Amino acid sequence: MIPEGSAAQALDPGRLTHAYQAALSALLAERTPLGYWSGELSASALSTATAVSALALVQKNDPQSRNDSPLIARGLEWLAGHQNPDGGWGDTVKSLSNISTTMLARAAFHLAGAAVIHSRFLQKAESWLRQHYGRTAEEQAEAIRARYGKDRTFAVPILTTCALAGLVEWREVRPLPFELACFPQSWFRFLRLPVVSYALPALIAIGQAVYYHRPPRNPVARFIRRIALGKSLRVLKAIQPSSGGFLEAVPLTSFVTLSLASTGLHEHPVAHKGVGFLVASVRPDGSWPIDSNLATWVTTLAVNALAAAGELPELEKLPALRDWLLQQQFSERHPYTGADPGGWGWTALPGSVPDADDTPGAVLALSHLGSLFPDPRYADTEKAIACGMYWLYRLQNRDGGWPTFCRGWGNLPFDRTGADLTAHVLRAFAAWRQGVDDRNLILWHERGPDGQIHEVGDSWRQFENAMWRGLHYLRYHQRPDGSWVPLWFGNQHAPDEENPTYCTARVLAAYRDLTMMNAEPARRGLAWLLAAQNADGGWGGASHTPSSIEETALAVEVLVDAPDTEAATNRGLSWLVQQVEAGRLYDPAPIGFYFAKLWYFEKLYPIIFTVAALGRALRKLSCPRSVALREPQT
Repeated sequence: MIPEGSAAQALDPGRLTHAYQAALSALLAERTPLGYWSGELSASALSTATAVSALALVQKNDPQSRNDSPLIARGLEWLAGHQNPDGGWGDTVKSLSNISTTMLARAAFHLAGAAVIHSRFLQKAESWLRQHYGRTAEEQAEAIRARYGKDRTFAVPILTTCALAGLVEWREVRPLPFELACFPQSWFRFLRLPVVSYALPALIAIGQAVYYHRPPRNPVARFIRRIALGKSLRVLKAIQPSSGGFLEAVPLTSFVTLSLASTGLHEHPVAHKGVGFLVASVRPDGSWPIDSNLATWVTTLAVNALAAAGELPELEKLPALRDWLLQQQFSERHPYTGADPGGWGWTALPGSVPDADDTPGAVLALSHLGSLFPDPRYADTEKAIACGMYWLYRLQNRDGGWPTFCRGWGNLPFDRTGADLTAHVLRAFAAWRQGVDDRNLILWHERGPDGQIHEVGDSWRQFENAMWRGLHYLRYHQRPDGSWVPLWFGNQHAPDEENPTYCTARVLAAYRDLTMMNAEPARRGLAWLLAAQNADGGWGGASHTPSSIEETALAVEVLVDAPDTEAATNRGLSWLVQQVEAGRLYDPAPIGFYFAKLWYFEKLYPIIFTVAALGRALRKLSCPRSVALREPQT
């Protein structure tokens, strides 16, 4: 990379160093006084619309005790001010218009009783919907169902909200079998629920709303659902976190709250806590984000980026940072998914759920942090890492890959195995096995039949087998063109809104960490990544899509250490440095997915990914890197 006499145009190392220092300074400036990062998620038109609808329905049913009119009015003003020029709404202020968010925004104005006042905006929305999805409400409802296929996780909540607003008939809303929530959690994987694992609150609350407004004609189904009302509500109450926000997600919490309010349960404890969460989550500009924050996720990304850049030993407050990460590990069985102890979720807030992306991220971060502290407390770090690895080991699906939350739940979107998750887990295995002696037994902690925690033994050979099964999964699910596609990240400009650049770079990082870049799948993945580079030197989510800082940095970071990629790496570095010099480091792109393909962007993604890419490149060049690492101001 940038060798003397390279045929590729070499980037001035001074510019590279200056750009890196700018990115590093930006990342450190975002660190909280307690030593971790909390980030900032984009405002969301979809979240704002659902929150407004929920608050409006609760206030309509309880006008004497609640007055959320100012929040509702500000939310509607924000929506009106962020309608796309074509008349639709996208999930974020940078997102293309889509039918889901547009129909939910339209419903919010009607449910809040503001359709006449804001008729100009609604007329534009109606015109956009008719032009793209049909002139009748029936055609538009069918378009919603077609968008999500057999997965009812989001189609039913959207149509329920629209039915409550009088925009579609209730016959367009398919029922949800909320009575299934009364079965033990261990049975869910066999019941073939029509929603994904993390949408259980929606199954219960929205299922009850549909039952209330359109009871089934079948007397047996009507009887079963009637007797399941009380018990399923108790399940809903039991899985609601103390914050009131299910998964800390505004849309999911809003759908639950508005559904309960529509059935006269606006005073139910779940609805009351849901309203409290929504009121506490509103932004000063009147909008709501998709989720509270991704503090654990962006912190582990930041730590691992600083480690890749060689900066981690110079960072201040490392013991506090390590201790904070250790505190986020779940130590008890999770009431929401039934997950065993040992995993990490995406945030330190109570609505978080352990998953197979945040857990390997935390394992990697703690591996970097723990190695810097040769003191007795390192034993706690080793124990936490071991428990996290055992948690991941037990989550592996029969196909060899890793799902997000629950093993073997189903094949609905975002419940199936993902190549991006599998690659992340393999990177954690690669980091962990460096300190494991295969002659010893690894001690784990497991809850026994008596409810107590016991130590159990497991040999390293089983984990080697798990790694090879994961690699087999990646080989089997590589596309014919050499790319892989992720589960949790997308690109709105790419075909089918997929992001093969993100996933291919992440999978190649796993092959790199396992010192397997010469393996045939890795060589094919590299060939695809090189072919996907744009003429300007950057990368988008796929070939011939607009370049972004996020995708370019991810591609460059893995190409830095790849064989025979110097010319492409230099061009990518040059493009990335130009973006930093132009001040675009604070211009994140919609790259992230939440449940049911809800788009978001995160303020820290372009900064973190750029630090990792430029820092790793400078280490390769042995150029000066460091800037003064200052404590964040309290």
